[in-house]
Amino acid sequence: MRAVAVTRFGGPEVLELIDAPAPQPKAGEALVRIEVAGINFIDIYMRSGRYARSATYQTPLPMTIGMEGGGVVAAVGEGVTHVKPGDRVAYCIVRGSYAELACVPAWRLVRLPDDVPVDVGTTLMLQGLTAHYLTHSAFRIEPGSVALVHAAAGGVGQLLVQLVKLRGGTVIATTGSDEKAAIAKARGADHVILYRRDDFRAAVMDLTQGRGADVVYDAIGRDTIAGSIRSLRKRGVCINYGGASGLVESVNPLELGEAGSIWFTRPHLADYLRTADEIGERASALFDAWRAERLAVTIDREYPLAAAAEAHRCIEGGETRGKLLLRV
Repeated sequence: MRAVAVTRFGGPEVLELIDAPAPQPKAGEALVRIEVAGINFIDIYMRSGRYARSATYQTPLPMTIGMEGGGVVAAVGEGVTHVKPGDRVAYCIVRGSYAELACVPAWRLVRLPDDVPVDVGTTLMLQGLTAHYLTHSAFRIEPGSVALVHAAAGGVGQLLVQLVKLRGGTVIATTGSDEKAAIAKARGADHVILYRRDDFRAAVMDLTQGRGADVVYDAIGRDTIAGSIRSLRKRGVCINYGGASGLVESVNPLELGEAGSIWFTRPHLADYLRTADEIGERASALFDAWRAERLAVTIDREYPLAAAAEAHRCIEGGETRGKLLLRV
């Protein structure tokens, strides 16, 4: 099979299209013939070595990267009853999707309903499930909640804006350009701030009459985290779930107290997808919202498998306006 391999950590240039042996499913696994693979910032962190010391997302070299995929079950290993050959499926948080075939623990697979296309179903895996746990579990949005959503025109950002609105919250969004601001508004953001031009903390305080937001969803990281912490109400919650500008290396605990005794968390999606039931419940809610046309899924562009490096340059350069996919 063809696969995209990483033999050393580095920039997009280390991604190499190779011929690799086809994997065989072990007990409890299913072999998936990949149709599309999702491209996400976690792939950047793995490729670059930023997750080299992560126990949750291990990066042994050499490795095939890609943490999200969709396709058709080709075979199953011993003891698998959750899926069968021929089932259309999608999944995330299993490394190896930048390939024509991938072995996946069967319990992590979500069967796609007949009316959910594989590209939509795959987009609603890593990015969709991230937006779901952020708004339903890490901080449960309630009617009247005020959420500051950074990078609101990106793949996760657009879904976050919509899920906050579906739960009755108010969205203060930040984007990097007027074009991206229009995207955030189209997805339902109540207010949009250009964070590179304007003081977003001052804007948030003005919009909330000095109270601050209830929660900040920050995937930008190093460039915004200090302002995010100071944009919250007393005992608000700052959720740093990514680092597009660089990973946050440290936060001074006293700063959390001085900002109003706020809570700070840096969660992993894997910890919110602990069982097949949890995965299925979150995925079903997203599929239902998409079917009812209450949740728009934006696929920005697709690349062939051989162009994985180009796709990485696009996402790292902040050029995305939604989901990037590899068409395998």
